[in-house]
Amino acid sequence: MPTPAELKAEILRLTREYSAMVHRANRPGAENANEFTPGKTTIPYAGRVFTEDEVEAAVGSTLDFWLTLGPEGEAFEKELASYLGVKHSLLVNSGSSANLVAFSALTSHKLPPHKRILPGDEVITVAAGFPTTVAPIVQYGAIPVFMDNDPATGNAQVDQLERAYSPGKTKAVMMAHTLGNPFDLGAVLEFCRKHDLWLIEDNCDALGCTYSMPIERAKALGITSNSPGIPENGTHITRYTGTWGDISTQSFYPPHHLTMGEGGAVNIVSRPPLKTYAESFRDWGRDCWCASGKDNTCNKRFDWQLGELPKGYDHKYIYSHLGYNLKPLDPQAAIGRQQLKKLAAFVEARKTNWEHLRAGLADLSEFFDFSLPTHATGWTSQGFTWDNTGCRTDCSWFGFMIRVKPGAPFTHTELGRHLDSQKIGNRMLFGGNLLRQPVFVQLKKDRPSAFRTIGELPGADQIMNQAIFLGTYPGLSKAMLDHMVKVIRDYCHSRK
Repeated sequence: MPTPAELKAEILRLTREYSAMVHRANRPGAENANEFTPGKTTIPYAGRVFTEDEVEAAVGSTLDFWLTLGPEGEAFEKELASYLGVKHSLLVNSGSSANLVAFSALTSHKLPPHKRILPGDEVITVAAGFPTTVAPIVQYGAIPVFMDNDPATGNAQVDQLERAYSPGKTKAVMMAHTLGNPFDLGAVLEFCRKHDLWLIEDNCDALGCTYSMPIERAKALGITSNSPGIPENGTHITRYTGTWGDISTQSFYPPHHLTMGEGGAVNIVSRPPLKTYAESFRDWGRDCWCASGKDNTCNKRFDWQLGELPKGYDHKYIYSHLGYNLKPLDPQAAIGRQQLKKLAAFVEARKTNWEHLRAGLADLSEFFDFSLPTHATGWTSQGFTWDNTGCRTDCSWFGFMIRVKPGAPFTHTELGRHLDSQKIGNRMLFGGNLLRQPVFVQLKKDRPSAFRTIGELPGADQIMNQAIFLGTYPGLSKAMLDHMVKVIRDYCHSRK
């Protein structure tokens, strides 16, 4: 009779064999070219990219049947933190949960009073983007202050930062690196340092992006070293996005840079106490920090006296915050660990795919305005030209965004509909100008003081009315990208 170890090994061997047979279309684009037939095969804008490695990891973890966050989760948290070069990473069950936990951590009563975000305090953010970057601010009773977007980058117009600031009320800046394009971290960090504000980086769409800043400017902001694995060049500090601010978030939903099905993470960049607060909000709000299945790691489980509870009340059931249960499962973390090993290749594929689309559509500027990385001033087939700040961005693109010009013979909606009819996935930039969404229209009626805006937000409106994006994910093959270019080119010329 085989031993349990022998049985498990055989199950995993068969799992790999099965996955290699049935998941061919989910392999990286360079390996699945034979799976595509132009005009017949759907080209999603994003999707899961994996091999038998991830399937084996998921099945292996399931056979272990720890289920709730356990050894795979602990290992993945350490590996992600090591990759980014941050103090801690905490896994959660989605990117939206990550934003909720990250924001909640900054409301903890354990923070100094002048740093704690309270209801009525203001948090500066951006009008066009994904709603759950903003939702925690409103849900807590703080006031989001919406700046406009730069339509070319999708990111904040940082020249509005000072106008958005309210002395004594502004406590934080919380914004996303749009579609894998880092926002102007130099300007935003200088603003945050000047006014002693938190910076929450929503890095859900930007894992693997880097931002470079001249060394002296970075040192003046307290940034002294590159992220792990990034070589020094003698002129710039280069770090991954998600590691410049105080706390950042990741999403591991399938369209993102790596996936664990559902999932996300909160990254604690440099202040260890924030890990304790974030962990508390993730884990029911409890004061105890023992992982699932472990007890008394503090060696004083029955010696605490907190609140008005009697001394010796079980620390496992002492609650310092009104929290949630937002943990993922251990098999998900097992998948994430395998994905993390492939992240560098995924990032390079996203860059290559973006360049392929950009080059293929380069002569269609009478129809489209093309996106630019933050700090870039132009694109040629030889590369980008840059502004005079000395700062540079290296984008791990979530998508390829174009804006249909107002004078074009079609709208972005018509283009999106045509691409959809040709089985080419496309998306508008998430919620567009969020202030135009029903939820904010209603909120303005219910509570007119629930948020503020800086100006009329024409950039966010332009994104809402003109922008559309295509996929750049690593599952795209050259044949798919060529077909996307051909369909768009044919459509433009047919509408002249």
